[in-house]
Amino acid sequence: MMKAIYPSLKGKRVLVTGGGSGIGAGLVEAFRQQACDVCFFDVSAESRAVADATGATFIRTDLRDISATKAAIDRLIADGGPINVLVNNAANDDRHAIADVTEEYWDDRIGVNLKHLFFCAQAVAPDMRASGGGSIINLGSISWHLALPDLVLYQTAKAAIEGMTRALARDLGRDNIRVNCVVPGNVRTPRQLKWYTPEGEAEIVAAQCLDGRLAPEDIAAMVLFLASDDARLMTGHEYFVDAGWR
Repeated sequence: MMKAIYPSLKGKRVLVTGGGSGIGAGLVEAFRQQACDVCFFDVSAESRAVADATGATFIRTDLRDISATKAAIDRLIADGGPINVLVNNAANDDRHAIADVTEEYWDDRIGVNLKHLFFCAQAVAPDMRASGGGSIINLGSISWHLALPDLVLYQTAKAAIEGMTRALARDLGRDNIRVNCVVPGNVRTPRQLKWYTPEGEAEIVAAQCLDGRLAPEDIAAMVLFLASDDARLMTGHEYFVDAGWR
């Protein structure tokens, strides 16, 4: 299948959080195929293999540690200039029951799934502004739109991301910084196969308007478009890539 090439992305500096596996690894690969200068943050064991395969730069970073994360971004900018595209992808959808949630677990899940998105955006915004603009793309989730079970903290965070996207788009828009949210459906990754049997996958496809299973490259296609100049007047909204699973 022919894939779009965006001349406006060539040479852009791109930061992807959670780029070491799943959707994130697909994003890293896709931006590298656009001849972007890509760095990704992660803690996963697969990260080094992704970096070696794509030529991207991997920096081991625990995004729950906001001070360390902001310091890593500051070093990236000091070493190579402004980040042109930030993709806030990192998240963790571990299942949890309401009765099992402690205050400590709440804080950890919000740290994993929400808090770092704001502080990464805050860290890249000044240099984006000084360089004439940029694109911030947050990854949401269809899960809270469907009210899936055993994901109350994950869905709380993902719902908040859509609100934060709109707020950041308003506050940063006059600086030509666009902020959008991509909402994936159920994407077939090794992690998701932990939760779904073949029968469960068949149920997902049956609930979609389109046949077929989503892959990381399907999410990357939307992210690339929103990062490019082709989307120069698109900001403050969420874009579903779910094969009509709603």
